[in-house]
Amino acid sequence: MHGNEEIRLSRDVEANLVPSGDKIILKKGELVQITQALGGSFTVIVQGNMAQIDSSNADALGKENESSPVDSVHSDQPFHEQLIWDQLKTCYDPEIPVNIVDLGLIYDCKVWELENENYRVNIKMTLTAPGCGMGPVIADDVKRKVEAISHVDLAEIDLVWEPQWNMDMVSESARLQLGML
Repeated sequence: MHGNEEIRLSRDVEANLVPSGDKIILKKGELVQITQALGGSFTVIVQGNMAQIDSSNADALGKENESSPVDSVHSDQPFHEQLIWDQLKTCYDPEIPVNIVDLGLIYDCKVWELENENYRVNIKMTLTAPGCGMGPVIADDVKRKVEAISHVDLAEIDLVWEPQWNMDMVSESARLQLGML
């Protein structure tokens, strides 16, 4: 969802200031403008600043907490690596309405089977800018969503800077979506 819906917060809510990643508290009754609602989080403008509100606080915006499709994978479904890639496509940079896979931010995904027939996943990812304070927030979102997949015991997320990200890494479909073609 994209839009510019204005909403008064129904309660105090924790958010991350974009792009610094600093935690802030938005106060009940404050007017926010939703600019992006993707992957379960909301990007809002409040008093001229951009902030990201996690899906667990959707109620403060009068919205439903949307679970991701992979959150509902049952343990009787066989594990396969595509589940990870599908889950990664539910993670977004709060400033860009394209998932992190199509943005070219995922450099590597390795899966190891553990003795208990569950899996450990290691993901190497980058950001569009090395100084972006939202890196830990995005990495935490990736970790939480990948670990929500049935049979994944541990997801390790490594932020890497080589090779440096550039616009050539954006998929063709994302370029089209962003009006770059």
